[in-house]
Amino acid sequence: MNLQPPSLLTGTQPGAAMDMAATATDARALAALRNGAMRDPKAAIRETAKQFETLFMQQLLKGMRDAQSAMSSGMLNNQGTQLGTDMLDAEYARKMSGAAGGLADVIARQLERQFVNVTPPAGTRAGTTPTGVPGNATPAIGPQSSTAIQRQLDFVQRHTEAARAAEAQTGIPASFMVAQAAHESGWGRHEIKNTDGSTSFNVFGIKAGPGWTGRVAEVTTTEFIDGTARKVTARFRAYASYEDSFNDYARLMKDSPRYSRVLADAGPGAVGAAGFAQGLQRAGYATDPAYADKLTRVINTTLRLQRAMTT
Repeated sequence: MNLQPPSLLTGTQPGAAMDMAATATDARALAALRNGAMRDPKAAIRETAKQFETLFMQQLLKGMRDAQSAMSSGMLNNQGTQLGTDMLDAEYARKMSGAAGGLADVIARQLERQFVNVTPPAGTRAGTTPTGVPGNATPAIGPQSSTAIQRQLDFVQRHTEAARAAEAQTGIPASFMVAQAAHESGWGRHEIKNTDGSTSFNVFGIKAGPGWTGRVAEVTTTEFIDGTARKVTARFRAYASYEDSFNDYARLMKDSPRYSRVLADAGPGAVGAAGFAQGLQRAGYATDPAYADKLTRVINTTLRLQRAMTT
């Protein structure tokens, strides 16, 4: 004869009901933690560390309960009392976890050392081609601080519309162009400045050659000459807006014969991120020998950010 009351979950036993509820809760918590990690990685790490500490404390209490149960028995020791005890221990574990200087802090520090890098230091200009189009030696994009991720999201949102207009002219995917602008400008942190400190809106780092009749900005840049990085003063094009910068980039891609292969490969389904980046390097867009690899990583980061923005 079963004296245990059925659970509210379709007549299942209390232990099974608790497992089912815990599974559903864990799935929701995991999804929330994953979404939170995109917005604020450090906060997600702290929450993860607290959960680890909670599990540890719960197991510690369970071990103590099991040792006590082994020394006592009686009518009050049944599935119902076990369920209540487990729930009480879980609540105790939550209350005891997350205190300053506790185990969660130790775990969080360890996780941060492994998974969260500080924002990369200011990059250097990677060098110019014979036609004067520079590259940027921005470090590869990996796990970032929450501030850096927010900067990247803001950059993608700010330039996506202009990139789509340029895509209509060139066939180059908008996400690729946003990523190239991000790579060249260090996600907007190292935009080329005018003499008065204002931005030139030149996010692609296009130099002002002999045929350029618009405004210019002179800055010190790093060029790779015969494989050696050297500091030089160069003249770059200055625009009235970011839209003008993207439009000029589109004209450069369309009108220069050296980039005809890049445009051909940029058609629907033709090449991926690596193919586009390698095509630009073969065409001589930048003299940095690692340009294609760096740009590929930034393109992949941009694609991940765009997916996160639409979910």
